[in-house]
Amino acid sequence: MSTDVDTGLPPRATRREWLGLAVLGLPTMLIAMDLTVLHLALPTLTADLRPGNTELLWIVDVYGFLIAGFLIPMGAIGDRIGRRRLLLIGAVAFGVASVLSAFATSPTMLIGARALLGIAGATLMPSTLSLIRVMFQDPKQQGAAIGAWTGFFGLGTVIGPLVGGAFLELFWWGAVFLIGVPVMALLLVLGPVLLPEFRDRSVARPDLVSAVMSVLGMLALIFGLKRIVEDGLALESVLPIVAGLALAVLFVHRQGRLTQPLVDLRLFHNSLFGTALGMLVLATLLSAGLQFLVMQYLQLVRGLAPVQAGLWSLPITLGVMVGAMGGPALAGRVKLSNLLAGGLVVSAFGMLLLSRVSGPSDLFLAVGGTAVLGLGLGPMISLGTGLIVGAAPPERAGAASALASTGPELGSALGVALIGSIGFAVYRSDLAGRLPEGLSAPDADAAKDTLGGAVDTARGLPADLADSLLAVARDSFVQGLRTTAVVGAVLALLLAAAAAVLLRNARMPGPPPADEADGDAAGEAGGEADGEAKPLEKVDN
Repeated sequence: MSTDVDTGLPPRATRREWLGLAVLGLPTMLIAMDLTVLHLALPTLTADLRPGNTELLWIVDVYGFLIAGFLIPMGAIGDRIGRRRLLLIGAVAFGVASVLSAFATSPTMLIGARALLGIAGATLMPSTLSLIRVMFQDPKQQGAAIGAWTGFFGLGTVIGPLVGGAFLELFWWGAVFLIGVPVMALLLVLGPVLLPEFRDRSVARPDLVSAVMSVLGMLALIFGLKRIVEDGLALESVLPIVAGLALAVLFVHRQGRLTQPLVDLRLFHNSLFGTALGMLVLATLLSAGLQFLVMQYLQLVRGLAPVQAGLWSLPITLGVMVGAMGGPALAGRVKLSNLLAGGLVVSAFGMLLLSRVSGPSDLFLAVGGTAVLGLGLGPMISLGTGLIVGAAPPERAGAASALASTGPELGSALGVALIGSIGFAVYRSDLAGRLPEGLSAPDADAAKDTLGGAVDTARGLPADLADSLLAVARDSFVQGLRTTAVVGAVLALLLAAAAAVLLRNARMPGPPPADEADGDAAGEAGGEADGEAKPLEKVDN
């Protein structure tokens, strides 16, 4: 990195920094891929490990919950021990967790491995962004680097279904996790050569107690809600909810007493901040939850091979990307509240299309409805971060950026947990009274657990009985998809009304001055609660 001492201009990046950016793109692309490839693997995974519907939901969403819970403290740890060091530690942990996931022999083992993947992923995301910030100090170059980083994430989202589908055609379900092993190995080889080390010893120790409290509170609440959906109101479902709420109260109380809290509660004194953050979480909740069900529809109802399902998922991904890119382009021409409310109405229309799906023949309706859903939610997802940060005082921009980065991860995990639970509850309830006669009790229980369990059970039955089971199971799953789509449409319309009213005076923030250009949402999350520039210590390679 060359410094212009005479003019006082910020140092400009050299070829080494740009090569380092390509290295940082590897884990970014992998994290995006890991959000999508598992959905394709669920049918074969279910047939092999036979998880119940609650276990299946935990396999999918424990990853997102732990990324969301540990993203902020991991940023602070990286500032203290060194951002490159944390990135390389995370790469080792991610590689090990990927191998454990690939060769898991039980649902419990896979849930544990996915949890480790989530914690490792939380080390990778803030490290990549924070290193970009210090490698590219020229504002224009930093903007280009952040754009390239975003492009890597988008590329991972697009190619994830294609690569995952191809691997599932050739190998077993665990192969989708092994994609990350060579990527992490390459990062370990090239990282020490091309990436500089930076640390800030002035950052306070991260409050890991608060992080653990927040994660355990979320998991307890979601566990209790899932048990209510599955088994009804009972003591074993109420106790986790009570424990989760108690942890939430203790968490809030602790944040109010700390001088450098994990979450700066003062930010919520501004109603615009809380409104924008809540809408961002709910928008990603709707998108992730319904995509989770549609991906299963493509394989288990329509009967597509994994690579075909990957191809048919591209319109869904492209819908989100077009909406996310179109939102900022329209923000200067359309009133912000109208733009966001209009996008939510469009997403509600997409969900109403999904509610019209009646069976395997409605492939275009299912894919088109989800693409329209993504198109409508895209503006909220892309503009939400800027709106959240803009609603915060300048001295708390770092803390606001941290929550804006955590919101989509939390929303995605909640979407799979809550929307998935509703869909499975309808599936089980509808199927219970329609199971064909002649089905043994163990086969009936397996079929009621998940649609994947029903498909796998049918393989061992006589042809007539198998056809009858598949017909009613697929129809019951479609009923669950239709119900969740209607629930989602109602929620989207309520959000649209809220956006039109509560955000009527909101404005997108203007670009920051050159010396305050910020590309480090997650990196600042860890130790920059006041939003001010931190004194960085460069460490020789």
